[in-house]
Amino acid sequence: MKIKHYTLSVLLATFISAMPFTHIMASELSAPQVSIAEASDKLQQRMQDKGFIKDFNKVTQFVDQTIYPHVDFDKISALVLGKIWKTATPDEQTRFKKEFQTLLVRTYSRAFSEFKEWSIRFLPSEMEEGATKVIVKTEVLQPGVQPIAVNYRMYLNGNEWKAYDIMIEGVSLVTNYRTTFSDEVQAKGSLNAVIESLAKRNAEALKNS
Repeated sequence: MKIKHYTLSVLLATFISAMPFTHIMASELSAPQVSIAEASDKLQQRMQDKGFIKDFNKVTQFVDQTIYPHVDFDKISALVLGKIWKTATPDEQTRFKKEFQTLLVRTYSRAFSEFKEWSIRFLPSEMEEGATKVIVKTEVLQPGVQPIAVNYRMYLNGNEWKAYDIMIEGVSLVTNYRTTFSDEVQAKGSLNAVIESLAKRNAEALKNS
């Protein structure tokens, strides 16, 4: 099952437009939940500036800087490419990570402009003492719409919790993109061709925004 672009935009919007402290006090959040809540709260506050959000390039830069400490783009990139990552050259890995990160940040930023009325509710998460991996369970809320289950796969990297996958109603972002890029590599004949195409799309999107 592939995530449609509209649904993916909704998913990504929840991370940046969430209002996490509405449904649970900060003192009640676990460390992984705090990682998500802090990024969400910072972005939500900054994006209230209507003048600021009109400059899409500034928005993407701010989103990138804000979510980067909370997301492991290296891990996500490797998981998205799967077996292809293992056979890619170091240069291809670096270039793919850069363009894929740009793609995700663009999608986050665009989604925020389209979906402003979302809030998030943290659900109880089973986390054993000393655990280094956890799934942070949330529900995305909007007036008049059924809650959407959005869960974050996170792991402990040193002293910081970082997200490496997001799931909407059980559908994984990593799995979705893995299928997409696997199909593209097969169609275009090489990972290098896919990276060049992605870089071109990113450049055009940022230029036209």
